[in-house]
Amino acid sequence: MKRAIVVGGGIVGTMHAVYLQRAGFEVTQLEADAEPRGASVRNFGLIWVGGRKAGAELAAAIRARQGWERLAADVPGIGFRAEGSLTIALEAAELKVMASFAEHPAAAARRIELLDPGEVKAVNPAVRGEVLGALWCQWDAVVEPRSVLGALRCFLAAGGGYRFAGGHQIVEVDESAVIDDQGTRWQGDLVVLATGAAHRGVRGADLSRAPVRPVRLQMLQTERYPERLQTSLADADSLRYYPAYDIVELDDLPPQSPLALRHHLQLLVAQRADGGLTIGDTHLYREPFDFDLDEAPSEELLRRAGRILGRSLPPVARRWEGVYSQCTDGDRLCYRAEVRPGVWVVTGPGGRGMTCAPAIAEDTLVAAGIAS
Repeated sequence: MKRAIVVGGGIVGTMHAVYLQRAGFEVTQLEADAEPRGASVRNFGLIWVGGRKAGAELAAAIRARQGWERLAADVPGIGFRAEGSLTIALEAAELKVMASFAEHPAAAARRIELLDPGEVKAVNPAVRGEVLGALWCQWDAVVEPRSVLGALRCFLAAGGGYRFAGGHQIVEVDESAVIDDQGTRWQGDLVVLATGAAHRGVRGADLSRAPVRPVRLQMLQTERYPERLQTSLADADSLRYYPAYDIVELDDLPPQSPLALRHHLQLLVAQRADGGLTIGDTHLYREPFDFDLDEAPSEELLRRAGRILGRSLPPVARRWEGVYSQCTDGDRLCYRAEVRPGVWVVTGPGGRGMTCAPAIAEDTLVAAGIAS
């Protein structure tokens, strides 16, 4: 049996392990920490198809969304829910931009339609604010970021020929092999380096000229919300950050506040299985990143969420920051390169990692000549 070494325990690495096992490989997955603690567990768990760029990126997102749904039949512990999303208009100018997008063929390609206020509240009765309408994307879904990786590892272990080894920092890369900080050499027929935002260290030389950068975000989670949200939620500022909406005149949106501009702020809300609301997020693109969390954007995001839901939110239970790797070449879904014979670096999906991980893994196998 052929052997694969996957370095990185996040969603991109773990999905590579899933697809390699399906392809008949014995898989060893190495993680620097005892368990993954990076961006894959510090996100919304959103499978966000609606905002993806037309062409190859959208096709990959749809393919990945279908992959998630098939996987959920075998691994219910990932918490997959095909609940869709609502991008809410609170001002007339926002509604005008959304209406323009809804009339474009691009909307139908993403299963997006414009809803009036009554339709919004029929789709998600928890939305009690004075909303003017919303874009409803039926393709969007959600998984549970704090449990999805563990559930997938259990699934892999049950399939046989899989080993997860935490606490192994890779310090050297060789042909079809890696060496960890304990001196152990891990040899395989294929090595996948999917270590997320770790752009330095052993991967520094391979990524020094690669079009990738780290992005820092901050977000929070409330205590249990008393109602069940039937969809994920976004506000109109999200239109500024997703390439699907570049086909309409975004300058017609109301100007952003200095706070929103400074933190590249958009509202996203996803409800967890335990009822808490994950709320974010912000984007910082220039290092060095602050070591502390700024309260002002968090307070603004809570205010926006409360305005849409039309009621007070539960207390904040926890706050955190995360850093992910983003490919700055807009034509690529991620950065993928064979840096040694049999050794592939896969990084930089940006905020698309959770959404597109199945397609990213599938495409790596194609690039490596394992699948067609």
